[in-house]
Amino acid sequence: MNREQAWAVVTEFTASESLRRHMLAVEAAMRAYAPRFNGDADTWGITGLLHDFDYERYPDVAVEGHPVVGSRILRERGVPEEIVRAILSHAEEITGVQPESDMEKTLVAVDELTGFLIAVTLVRPSKSIQDVQLSSVKKKWKDKLFAAPVNRREIEHAAERLGVPLDEHIQIVLEAMKTNAAILGL
Repeated sequence: MNREQAWAVVTEFTASESLRRHMLAVEAAMRAYAPRFNGDADTWGITGLLHDFDYERYPDVAVEGHPVVGSRILRERGVPEEIVRAILSHAEEITGVQPESDMEKTLVAVDELTGFLIAVTLVRPSKSIQDVQLSSVKKKWKDKLFAAPVNRREIEHAAERLGVPLDEHIQIVLEAMKTNAAILGL
């Protein structure tokens, strides 16, 4: 599956502009990380792009919901098992698929972080990610009431599993999102 085909799947299943932007942000972060682990940027990017494609239709994170139903759809469409497995691994508590490969660990590490960075961006007066700095992210990170649903400990643990210090991890994802600010609407 190429990127154009992956985007067609996303648009077929997802009408929400904010959810599409989230998947685009995760794609950008995955592409940025791929070279660090000698991964194929296209495979990693497609994995990030597709990881939540079924969430709008099957929002229940459960055995008969996201991402299990989506994984069946992707398999039926001939998506490589490497991508399907990575997507299943980002909901380990439901699927039982532990993130093992660098690509799987990276998907888990960047998924929630992109949402947090979007939240940080949207409270800035300019609403531009170009104005977001690591220091402002860290300040909001400490404020447990800010973007409260974001599981900071999960992000910290995922960065540790990758072997990347948290500040460096945040910076990598932030830069990837800045590079793609126009497509992300940020």
